[in-house]
Amino acid sequence: METKDYLSFLVHEVHTAVVATADDDGKPVTCAVDMMDCDESGLYFLTAKGKRFYERLKKQGYLSLTGIKGRDTMTSAAVSVRGKVRELGLGKAKELFDKNPYMYEIYPTEESRGAIRVFQLYEGSGEWFDLSKKPVERAKFSFGGTEEMEEGYFVTDKCIGCKLCYSKCPQKCIDISVKPVVIHQNNCLHCGNCFEICPMRAIEKRG
Repeated sequence: METKDYLSFLVHEVHTAVVATADDDGKPVTCAVDMMDCDESGLYFLTAKGKRFYERLKKQGYLSLTGIKGRDTMTSAAVSVRGKVRELGLGKAKELFDKNPYMYEIYPTEESRGAIRVFQLYEGSGEWFDLSKKPVERAKFSFGGTEEMEEGYFVTDKCIGCKLCYSKCPQKCIDISVKPVVIHQNNCLHCGNCFEICPMRAIEKRG
């Protein structure tokens, strides 16, 4: 999948995501926010200018969010995104209301809709994590010019091919047919078992 597919999953399959910002003391604050639309420029959502959430967005210009869909844990896929946000005012509000008509029930009059402000998450990075796949599926993506950060566990040339890492890997996502062995990043849980057991300290944690 591409970045647009992950963002579309958030908007059309999950829709309501848990969003985190920080208060004035730097403590995390979460709330549920509907992801209203997306395009090649990022994600769009709404909030009212009287809310503390609005104040935190304006002050910090940054947020992180996670959306998950599935019947239970083992049928679930999740998308997490973090990045910069900016206010777009009211310019896109009618378009977002038309695409999400339930908003007309929440804000039924033009006067009441005057409190609404549109925000865009325009620069960020994200991660896809699908527990319904065997082995699990993980992927990273970015948009708005953000460079993807290399994260996870990687094997260096110190590897002697002892295969102890494979014995402790819950997903068996390590290719032991080569030396140094190779961890398949798209299937790794980031549990750290391989890192802890390696006798040569040939595995390093990045990110």
